[in-house]
Amino acid sequence: MARIFFTILFVAATTLVRAEPQAPTGDVVASRVENKLKTTRTRDSIFSELRNKAVVSGRVDENNIRKAVTFYASFDESLKADYGAGERAPHTRLNHPTEKGQFIFEKDIKEKVFTIAKSKGIAGGALEVVDVLDKNGRIFYPAKGNIAFKKDGWSGSVSMWCKTDSEKLLKTKFCDPVQITQKGANNGGLWFDFNDAKPRDLRHGAFSMIPDGQKGIGEDDPKAPMVRVSGIGWKANDWHHVVLTFKNLDTGKPDALTAIYIDGKLIGEVKDRAIAMGWDIEKAGIYVAINYIGLLDEFALFDKALTGEEVSHLHKNPELLSPLKKKAALENPPASTAITSEEVPRGLKDFYRKTARPDGSF
Repeated sequence: MARIFFTILFVAATTLVRAEPQAPTGDVVASRVENKLKTTRTRDSIFSELRNKAVVSGRVDENNIRKAVTFYASFDESLKADYGAGERAPHTRLNHPTEKGQFIFEKDIKEKVFTIAKSKGIAGGALEVVDVLDKNGRIFYPAKGNIAFKKDGWSGSVSMWCKTDSEKLLKTKFCDPVQITQKGANNGGLWFDFNDAKPRDLRHGAFSMIPDGQKGIGEDDPKAPMVRVSGIGWKANDWHHVVLTFKNLDTGKPDALTAIYIDGKLIGEVKDRAIAMGWDIEKAGIYVAINYIGLLDEFALFDKALTGEEVSHLHKNPELLSPLKKKAALENPPASTAITSEEVPRGLKDFYRKTARPDGSF
């Protein structure tokens, strides 16, 4: 629209310059030349003003959005992320069969549960999850190198597309499309989930890590750092875009703010409090599709809190991040994605202890 208006002004200004009588002479020529120069200067000032207004009006710079990405999984070809400075292959975590609170880590993904559904995504392929893993299993990407965490303060965002039936497909009490944590959902966790209400609620949580010897706040506490959307009622044929943004985490000050957007619109915020993840980044994970059944697509993390305009633009343009696939290919990331027990982020294998939720999930 700005370009059309710009063109109209240009034509109008040019018409003013051209609307001169033929063959003027003497003082008339000098006067006309002066008027022409004034008209030209006026036209240039109008164009300059329009350009400035175009910047001030909040037009979104797509390149700036892409530059802020720290991790991106298109799920077009595989579960391996397309872009990220850390480990890009997902791992599996399972409950230990005999030692309570201990876990087994595997480099393999259960392909019968997690598959790539080509051409079913909001943009290209999608991650299709057809069942829950046994042994309270879940898949994760190591957080180190893939998220902009800093112990002295940081900000970021998570963006993903979901397609599920919140009442008919989901089986367990709690289902988390994404959960970023070291110890658990209520102990240094950023997430959104579907709870066990009937109909299910969609909730966003931003829980600080619980200091040793202290008791954390429960999810049912009215003061819990959560946003709740009652009876979300998603249907299996519809895609929905969810974005979590967070500012000033781990600053030690009551200035943190997290927000959840659904389909480009701000739903709610957690603010005016100190929120500290307190992670050992070597032990933190980016968990996806915890007990979730359905499709996930265009999963990305950013090193800043996206603005409302940027979230809206990302919602309207699901393929906005796809150029990152080409960028990753040009940068020639390491070819090897296999991991050994030693290569699993240090401490993950023996770190996790009792989980926060009564059903054993975290």
